[in-house]
Amino acid sequence: MAKQVVTRTYTASIRNQSRVSDDLDALGFAASKLWNVGRWTCSRIWGEIGHIPNHTELTAYLKTHERYDDLHSQSSQRVLQELAEAFRGWYGKRRNGDMRANPPGYRKHGDEHPRSTVTFKAAGFKLDTQYNRVRLSQGANLKNYWSDFILCTFHTRPDVDLSTVETVQQVKAVWTGDEWELRFVCKVEIEASESPGEKTVGVDLGIKNFAALAYEDGHSELYPLNCLKQDDYYFSKRIARCDDSNSEQVTRLNHKKSARRTHYFHTLSKHIVERCVEEGVGTIVVGNLSDIRVDEETNEAKNWGRHGNLDLHSWAFDRFRKLLTYKSETEDITVEQESERDTSKSCSCCGRKRDGNRVERGLYVCDTCGTVANADVNGAENIRQKVSLSSPNLSVNRSNGWLAQPSTFLFDKETGAFAPEERVRS
Repeated sequence: MAKQVVTRTYTASIRNQSRVSDDLDALGFAASKLWNVGRWTCSRIWGEIGHIPNHTELTAYLKTHERYDDLHSQSSQRVLQELAEAFRGWYGKRRNGDMRANPPGYRKHGDEHPRSTVTFKAAGFKLDTQYNRVRLSQGANLKNYWSDFILCTFHTRPDVDLSTVETVQQVKAVWTGDEWELRFVCKVEIEASESPGEKTVGVDLGIKNFAALAYEDGHSELYPLNCLKQDDYYFSKRIARCDDSNSEQVTRLNHKKSARRTHYFHTLSKHIVERCVEEGVGTIVVGNLSDIRVDEETNEAKNWGRHGNLDLHSWAFDRFRKLLTYKSETEDITVEQESERDTSKSCSCCGRKRDGNRVERGLYVCDTCGTVANADVNGAENIRQKVSLSSPNLSVNRSNGWLAQPSTFLFDKETGAFAPEERVRS
């Protein structure tokens, strides 16, 4: 069986929590102070010259600042990198018409100091897998002696053995709201299963149905955004009722919303890979949304309307694709990206391209060959055909079945898994 190296993140609890929590609190607070210094610097530069500094520029500005030495140099670089990424995400939303998007805020504190995640790269930690210990470097300003460090003893799941991984790339100290925990980002060698088959499936990602799948052998599936939309509505209302947008309550709500969204993405990507194994699929073709965000004539971001821009650019399509890719690797399934340009306009049966064929949000009717199809499934089939053409036996009356009447899978909150629509209880 073939072997391959993939990236995995393992969570570990800290066994000597009482001994190291004060030192980790100091590092977490230092990361928050450096974030705030960087946030102020970005705001000042933006106000003066209309430019948002990138990670390299921000590091150059602040490398001599006293707060920079509160952490190990690589940990400080990571804080500023996260800040630059947050500003880039905000600016991208504003550029695409989402005027409700807010820039990254300051990390404030009331009775307690805010505890930011601290990332230790290769030079900032030393791992002892024999005794399950990790030594984390402190910043120069927090050391009493040049050799000061934090020694954490940790406990992982029984099925995780860090001594067997290829490489531990990073260690993250994360405040969960109650205590600190460690997350080890590792390169792991795994045994990849033989490819389940040579068939293909097209995946169209969207803002109503998160994913539409069109299989080569004649059927299709829809995955509506039932629970994510409910979560967005629920948490938006809860956050709107908070007096301070940077309060600890808002932070907790955002963390909870993010955790539920992450669980949804993990569960959906795992479910799709399992379905591909069942159907003998060896290649997943995913639509690349970057092309449809740019207007062909002006080469600028398209304006989809206030709510359309918010929906299209706020959901983590790239994040989902990465999850789908690494889960597919273990089954020796290839994930390819193809442009979605014109896939919603073109008929997957005859190739006719016309804007008016999409008569409603979920309905596609071809005025040339008479195909009636679910619009998202039609798009998924067009994406799939960019890699593999249809089998000849699917060319007759296929719109009467799989294109027009896809199976629907919903996320069941009671079971935490996807199931056919008729079997979902919540």
